[in-house]
Amino acid sequence: MLNILVLGGTDEARRLAAALAGRAGTHVVSSLAGRVRDPKLPVGEVHEGGFGGPGGLATWIGERGIDVVVDATHPFAARMTASAVEATGRAGVPLMILRRPGWQAAPGDDWRWVPSLAAAAELLPALGQRVFLTTGRRSLPVFAGLDGLWFLARSVDPPEPPAPRHLEVLLSRGPFTVQGELALMRHYRVDMLVTKDSGGEMTTAKLLAARELGLPVVIVRRPPHPGGVPSAETVEEALTWLESTVGHAG
Repeated sequence: MLNILVLGGTDEARRLAAALAGRAGTHVVSSLAGRVRDPKLPVGEVHEGGFGGPGGLATWIGERGIDVVVDATHPFAARMTASAVEATGRAGVPLMILRRPGWQAAPGDDWRWVPSLAAAAELLPALGQRVFLTTGRRSLPVFAGLDGLWFLARSVDPPEPPAPRHLEVLLSRGPFTVQGELALMRHYRVDMLVTKDSGGEMTTAKLLAARELGLPVVIVRRPPHPGGVPSAETVEEALTWLESTVGHAG
């Protein structure tokens, strides 16, 4: 039996688990960090919650007889990726990182790339006054001191303080449509968009809407990819890597 651990929470992680589920000689466990209250669950066995750091993850891998780990977490889950690199090194099992490609600007886009959320916060006062913030509920404390700006923050779960003084929260989960994003941005009269380079199709509609409205977009760059770790950009590439590395997955 080939035991595969998928560190997930993303659409790619769910699709990979679905592709592997039910295959003869293969057992998949999907791990969710538990940061979303009502997550979309993948098919098959699910482990919810943390492992207790790299050491705990390495022990869990050994106890469960995991043969290979696929890190299909969010592109900004740098701490989990670092933990996976260390844990698989300790446990002596192969690791592959599945990351969807980042976004690429097109004619008409007014994108401002920044290295961090803090850098994004510093840039905003020069761009306008009404901010559409789509960087996740845990990012709000970074923008809490910008009292001269108004924020519309969209997230799956309600945020916790500290948060910007002038804030409206919109609880929603993608995918979104361009027409819906256009209507939203016009209704709230936002004059800028702030997001992370998450990539993927589920949330590109906001970028297309911002282009159509001529709004500046502040985009936080992804954390650097750990060196020496094989990676894939699609579920199909991940399946090919699994077949070539440990077999039984193609």
